[in-house]
Amino acid sequence: MLILKAIILGIIEGITEFLPISSTGHLIIANNFVGFPSARFENAFNIIIQLGAILSVVFIYFDKLNPFSLKRIEKREEICTAKLSFKEKFKLALKAYDKRTMSLWIKIIVGVLPAMILGLLLDDYIDAHFFSTKVVAINLIFYGLIIIWIESSFKKKAKFKTVYDVGFSTCFLIGLFQCLAMIPGTSRSAATIIGAMLLGLSRTAAAEFSFFLAIPTMLGATLLKMLKLGSSFSTYQFFIIFIGGLVSFIVALVVIRSFMRFVKRHSFKPFGYYRILLGLLLFVLMLMGVI
Repeated sequence: MLILKAIILGIIEGITEFLPISSTGHLIIANNFVGFPSARFENAFNIIIQLGAILSVVFIYFDKLNPFSLKRIEKREEICTAKLSFKEKFKLALKAYDKRTMSLWIKIIVGVLPAMILGLLLDDYIDAHFFSTKVVAINLIFYGLIIIWIESSFKKKAKFKTVYDVGFSTCFLIGLFQCLAMIPGTSRSAATIIGAMLLGLSRTAAAEFSFFLAIPTMLGATLLKMLKLGSSFSTYQFFIIFIGGLVSFIVALVVIRSFMRFVKRHSFKPFGYYRILLGLLLFVLMLMGVI
């Protein structure tokens, strides 16, 4: 039964992690119906399975994020590296070094600094005071309205067409927006995309930069949670977490590709409307005593 719960929650995480609809919020809601007996394990499960979804970003964007990508030099010089020795591949990798990609990583680190600092300072406080269905409902509605407002009001041509065009100061400011997502129901993806679009990024660049910021941010959050937990869970419980993470990885692969195709053709308004409807539904369910 626990494995089935892990699969269901892994699917929810994989679908919602990179959409601006709050993965943590959805997991909190789902845990009211298919949650685990231990609140402590439930909280840890919700955080750690995000690692699976984050690894899907690394998998999809590996060549774009790898400053030593052999595929880049294969394309540039029209050669095949498959039959080369390790030493030859290593030399080519150094030759393929891309300054623009390395600069992107520095920008990602700059963008993640605010979340790292505030996360260390406020993690325990937020766990104790903000993980509730009421908080999730309020934030779902509030940021849903913000998304609709931005898409309706800001019609200016984007200053930054790609993630490579963004400056360091802009990256830091996007990182400050990401900190809003420490409160459940906000959505890390929504916070960074909203901030990025307000600062002049195109929809595609905003979505991609949100993905890239997620890598160190969620790795750090997962590591922090695991260090706090230590070996306090059983081998079977860690196996349950592994199943949830694996499922979230597989599902997120499909969602990321589909989401990027959607973003190139449509606005984020549908996600805003979805957030508002879900938030209102949560208030109704709370009034009825269902959750």
